[in-house]
Amino acid sequence: MAASRDMLTIGTRGSKLALWQSEYIKSKVEEITGLPVELKIIKTTGDKILDVPLAKVGGKGLFTKELEVELMAGTVDLCVHSMKDVPTELPEGLFIAAMPERVDPRDAIVSGAGFDLDSLPQGARMGTSSLRRVAQVRALRPDLEIVDVRGNLDTRMRKAENGEVDAVILAAAGITRMGWADRITHYISTEQMISAVGQGAIGIEIREDDEFMRHVMEAIGHPETMECVTAERIVMRMLDGGCQVPIGAYCRYVGDKLVMDGMVGSVDGTVILRDRLEGAADDPVDLGQRMVLRLKELGAVEILAAVRAAADEGGVDKLLET
Repeated sequence: MAASRDMLTIGTRGSKLALWQSEYIKSKVEEITGLPVELKIIKTTGDKILDVPLAKVGGKGLFTKELEVELMAGTVDLCVHSMKDVPTELPEGLFIAAMPERVDPRDAIVSGAGFDLDSLPQGARMGTSSLRRVAQVRALRPDLEIVDVRGNLDTRMRKAENGEVDAVILAAAGITRMGWADRITHYISTEQMISAVGQGAIGIEIREDDEFMRHVMEAIGHPETMECVTAERIVMRMLDGGCQVPIGAYCRYVGDKLVMDGMVGSVDGTVILRDRLEGAADDPVDLGQRMVLRLKELGAVEILAAVRAAADEGGVDKLLET
């Protein structure tokens, strides 16, 4: 199959971070195959709608669907995604074939005045577009005013650095990959805030019947990252999660075991359900399933039902204003 190809094409979003990630994978694929690789920039629904909270837009695959259409059509050979943007149910015939080693999965604060979560003044303005972050911030600092902030990474950081908001919360991984780690004011520990499913991981999606790309992916993938993100995605899938609900899960290796933190919260921050479980390194699915059962025992089904009902009744704007 390799002989029939003289070039490979990566489908990617056009943001600076997406292009960095795709260039990173491009260099690896070129090194492995010896073939030239080009990038095809594809605009997704999530890229087009910048003035509305993601949770309000609704639906799944806001940052992946248009890329997958081209992958299924054969106009691109692989797509590169941030795993936290990838729905847990993929189109038939496609799959995540590899994930390079994950980088820092934590959330981070950027603040022009140098604030962290504890030192922000009473009533300060905190920027985020994530209901998961909103719930956990409100649990820790119910006095803060939440401001919906969309746009690319640099735009959101500048809003905090120029004082439009007092601070923003972002994924540390993206900032670090762009070479902007010196702009991070504070890293938020997992004890304070549990990360989004797949945060810090890059996923490469290909067609199931593409044997050539399957072999290439074997040389790129980091099995430990795949196992940890698999466990996290089980939590998201079984709780029917997405950007419309406050769910977090973070799995990592501790010694020879998998350890996972999971959370479900109410958007007003009055209820945060969370626990930590251990599991066997060779069975991430079991760990994910047990975390779901534990969160359900704590009341996750009722909490998520209330969040969805509130969103249907008053809209996400109301949830953010809570």
